[in-house]
Amino acid sequence: MTPKTAIITGAAQGIGRSIALRLATKGFQIGIADLEQQRGKAGEVINEIKKIYATDSLSAKGPLLPPVFYPVDVSDKSSVVEMVDAIASKFDNHLDVMINNAGIASISKLLDCTPEQLDKVMKINVGGVLNGIQAASKVFVKYNRNGSYEPYENGNKIVGKIINCCSIAGNEAFPILPLYSASKFAVKSLTQSAAKELAPLGITCNAYAPGIVLTKMWDHIDEEMHKVNGLPIGENLKKSIESIALKRGETPEDISGLVAFLAGDESDYITGQNISVDGGICYN
Repeated sequence: MTPKTAIITGAAQGIGRSIALRLATKGFQIGIADLEQQRGKAGEVINEIKKIYATDSLSAKGPLLPPVFYPVDVSDKSSVVEMVDAIASKFDNHLDVMINNAGIASISKLLDCTPEQLDKVMKINVGGVLNGIQAASKVFVKYNRNGSYEPYENGNKIVGKIINCCSIAGNEAFPILPLYSASKFAVKSLTQSAAKELAPLGITCNAYAPGIVLTKMWDHIDEEMHKVNGLPIGENLKKSIESIALKRGETPEDISGLVAFLAGDESDYITGQNISVDGGICYN
């Protein structure tokens, strides 16, 4: 049986790294896509994956092609198309799962938002997801459907899965995060539209919505919110964690388990969903 192959954008660190490692434990072949300046960190993730592949439980199932890194700017469609084609070719023209994880935060009061901030966050958070959906879908059709765009009569045959990074901010907008919230609402909408349009081709599309994840991105959010609302550094994060039912910050591993489920066969009948994994955040 041919091992499944997944591409993860923004996989050199944080949530993307955790997803790559989790899928590796499930026997997926892994393509890591990130900015060129993240090549060093991507190399560290590759080495971790190689160690996972060397464990007895995986090595007994047969050979897995080594993980690969390919630089990408997700806001640039040609860069994404080149990356997806190149990684699929590295894995013998094989791709099963595309995870559009890359994204940025944008912190500013609504009345202070600039056109430049709007352009940047939309190009990366929304454009990056759209570019990934388009590029992966074409590869799914090319290799997994022999180039045919003829619709299936039913949805029993799944030829590819797309999984997008949304956010709790895509369900409930937050002050001081108006542009970020808007971008994540757009990701949820893209996910739903893609699920409906691509279902006849045997492609599912879902999203995961993290909450307060203890990564460098949230460190950045906390620092920027301090500049805007004047609360001491760490206080914004503390207040946010107090709103969580489980009373702790989220780890990347809390998210990667859900993503691994969405990437696997058990989720074949799930599409168009934006699934929150946030520890039970109370918005009020």
